[in-house]
Amino acid sequence: MILRVALDTPLRRLFDYLPPAPGAPAPTLAGAPVEAAPGMRVAVPFGRQRRVGLVVEIAAASDLPLERLKPAYELLDVAPVADAKLLALLRWAADYYHHPVGEVIAAALPKLARLGARAVPQVEWWVTTIDGEAALAAGEPRRAPRQRELLERIARDGGVDAEVLGAERPGWRDAARALVARGWISSAEVVPGTTADAAVAPEDTLAPVAGAGAAQAAPSAGEEARLLPPRLSEAQQAAVDAVIAAGEERYHAWLLHGITGSGKTEVYLRLVERTLARGRRALVLVPEIGLTPQLVARFAARFATVPLALLHSGLTDVQRLAAWRRVLSGEARLVLGTRSAVFAPVPDLGLIVVDEEHDASFKQQEGGFRYSARDLAIVRAQALDVPVMLGSATPALESLQNVAAGRFRRLSLPRRAAHALPPTLRLVDLRQESVHAGLSSTAAAAIQRHLGAEGQVLVYINRRGYAPTLACKACGWIAPCADCDARMTVHLAAQRLRCHHCGADRPLPRQCTVCGYELRTVGQGTERVEESLAKMFPQAPIARLDRDVVRHAHELEAVVGRVASGEARILVGTQMVTKGHDFPNVTLVVVLNADQGLFSTDFRAAERLAQTIVQVAGRAGRGDRPGEVLIQTEYPEHPLLRSLLAAGYDGFAEAALRERREAAWPPFMRLAALRASGTAPEAATGFLAAARRAARPPPDLRVLGPAPAAMARRAGRHHAQLLVESTDRAALHRFLDGWLPEVEALPEARKVRWALDVDPLELF
Repeated sequence: MILRVALDTPLRRLFDYLPPAPGAPAPTLAGAPVEAAPGMRVAVPFGRQRRVGLVVEIAAASDLPLERLKPAYELLDVAPVADAKLLALLRWAADYYHHPVGEVIAAALPKLARLGARAVPQVEWWVTTIDGEAALAAGEPRRAPRQRELLERIARDGGVDAEVLGAERPGWRDAARALVARGWISSAEVVPGTTADAAVAPEDTLAPVAGAGAAQAAPSAGEEARLLPPRLSEAQQAAVDAVIAAGEERYHAWLLHGITGSGKTEVYLRLVERTLARGRRALVLVPEIGLTPQLVARFAARFATVPLALLHSGLTDVQRLAAWRRVLSGEARLVLGTRSAVFAPVPDLGLIVVDEEHDASFKQQEGGFRYSARDLAIVRAQALDVPVMLGSATPALESLQNVAAGRFRRLSLPRRAAHALPPTLRLVDLRQESVHAGLSSTAAAAIQRHLGAEGQVLVYINRRGYAPTLACKACGWIAPCADCDARMTVHLAAQRLRCHHCGADRPLPRQCTVCGYELRTVGQGTERVEESLAKMFPQAPIARLDRDVVRHAHELEAVVGRVASGEARILVGTQMVTKGHDFPNVTLVVVLNADQGLFSTDFRAAERLAQTIVQVAGRAGRGDRPGEVLIQTEYPEHPLLRSLLAAGYDGFAEAALRERREAAWPPFMRLAALRASGTAPEAATGFLAAARRAARPPPDLRVLGPAPAAMARRAGRHHAQLLVESTDRAALHRFLDGWLPEVEALPEARKVRWALDVDPLELF
């Protein structure tokens, strides 16, 4: 029997090993040794290292001579940590994204599981030996009372957990060492529930670590009344009924297109409720767990007695392992998570929900394995033959095209819940306004009016810090980043200059470093806008929501709590304010700089700008009071802004898809970007030029470039890219299959860092 093992290496292959040698540590199940199977982890020799990998296949023979194969050190699992369907998804992802399968599988496992932590938590179990029982019967040990008490305690219950002993008698290990030396007691690592008395297993080996999504106590009668689900609107009920009629035990891809505040979450909750009632489990993916506390709170409240697991990057390694174990064991029946949770080993999965499916954070765009969690959720649902629900107020153009092509079914929620009216949108022409600190006179007057009417105000600017530029009044010097083709951002409160691209940080200079003259800040960020608003409206408490003031979940909750309670009357923020927050008393939204995405070189910039405007505008008027949205711009005649105001997101999307089709951009063209970076620009472009020479594209495929990135130098490295495009997805992947081995073999490849991005969201 040959074990074909995936290891976390950049090599695009599996590695052959023999099973562990007789006498090697081996897991047992019901007293019998466990044999290796696909989906189990093994510890193996790799060079001079001990590495943990996943068995992908069991083969009868190897391409290598048998004498060259090494035995695995140890089988780590009693059952697969990736079942056949999940393993197939991982292998499909490796093929589709043309990425080493070992690195793909590593991305699906918690760090501690990759290092060999047990998939089932184990406890240190102490028992008496035959000699120990005989010694106890003979009254031993007579002269060591602490040893005798410990021996009696262990014998009394037929065995005891080490943590229980530690709680009962501190310092017990000194006595235990003496008893072990006499051969009277012994210990072993065992799985809770397999001992003679598993009831004494410590709670923290069985329950989730705090923050990992513990099940909650059953609600009281009063709480039950408060948590009763609201009555569905006609459109919500139609959406739920459509899913039921199509078959809840069959694959269908649904696009739930509901305007902001229309009640998409309630539709998710009803479908999850039905899934759980059928005895199956549900997986809900959200863009960023820290930015959607209200969504998580609603799920936790509605399913208060259902074991829930959260999987996201904010957990510690120990918490993430604990949550993953609960998912793997089936204890967690509802799983909420961010991007990587699409690989969660959920048994008997019956429904997948992807909330805010348009959000770019579902695509891994940095690092090694660059995948789309939204797209993999669809593939996983199809393989499992279960429904997948994609929800958004501003669906991605790819999703809308999938509806048009019949691959998705569209469900609409065109009205806000509880009869709330959509906000009115108005453009403010900055060319005809007096502007102070980025705020027009029209916007300032509107803020004063809404505050006077006891409303709350949200001011949106997608730029953190105090000012994006620090310049000299005399010589025109602008504070640059030493490692990027970018300017340093002023953070006045911290008295620092920071690069938002590479993280460089240095003290704020007092005078020009070139001529010694006075410096001035140019432009606005959230910090400066907050300062200006505090001076203009001194009686209105202000809260700020951006990455500078919110780094942890509790800080986010504090800011959101201040706004929700009404303590903060004005909220200033970046894109963080657009995601998952429901502030019923916000009646005015002001978008300070709507022009940032109007003239970008990225073909998706218009789509992202439209989504942002619609999402942030949707924060206004969600309660029983009408909402107003002011969009400041120097280009009020721009067709994107005009179409948004005249026809809403639907009208914009229809026009944008026509433009994409005419320009042959996604979703009507399939793309892959080969990206490279080097310490010198010649290294990156030289590698890409060699890669292009190695390409032999068929007639239906084009290779474009190489070209420098829009920001060519970032973090001290020079970036460039090569673009591969085809109208035929299959043709694109056939080409990549044959081309990438040649690219890897290029001598120039060893001089750069490079990666392939299939279906890129951004063309840098």
